Amino acid sequence: MKYFFSLIIALSIFINPINTFAEELILAGGCFWCLEHDLESLKGVNFVQSGYSGGDLQNPTYENHEGHQEVVLVHYDSQLVTLKEILRLYFRNIDPLDGKGQFCDRGDSYRPVIFYKDSIEKSDAEKALISASNELRVPLEKISVELKSKSQFWLAEEYHQDFAERNELKYKFYRFSCGRDQKLDKLWGDKARSTNLWSE
Repeated sequence: MKYFFSLIIALSIFINPINTFAEELILAGGCFWCLEHDLESLKGVNFVQSGYSGGDLQNPTYENHEGHQEVVLVHYDSQLVTLKEILRLYFRNIDPLDGKGQFCDRGDSYRPVIFYKDSIEKSDAEKALISASNELRVPLEKISVELKSKSQFWLAEEYHQDFAERNELKYKFYRFSCGRDQKLDKLWGDKARSTNLWSE
């Protein structure tokens, strides 16, 4: 019987290798168009989906997602990229000092949040908070990224998915006019948008 189960596992790896080591992570960091685009650039990330999470409202929409944050669901291969690397890239693509929104987008929907599924993810997130505060040379209490237990992810409307690729000019204009990269460069310096090791 044990050989039968070994054969099943081997076949599953052969038939669908992407899902064998697949993990998911939900992150909020302002406009989901931007965060989706930024995190998809990381090797080992299979794909990223835009959506809503964190609230109680059932079936939220772009027009009505009160209580939820705009989030991304990151699907990644844990054999190719670690949670710690993803969190480094996440932090360096947001302003962790701003708990009232992100860049030009203000309000609860745009607050930065890391949704953890278990104690291991929570511990990694807590360590990332400390590393970010050290790199930015600010007290830990200044880091305004909330850690929250994972809740249901609601997929956003189709026109929000892969927005940066489908609407390149509109996306670039929005990103520039929102001041996202200008703020990131000022805040993080040459570490902005990178997965380089933390400076502590």
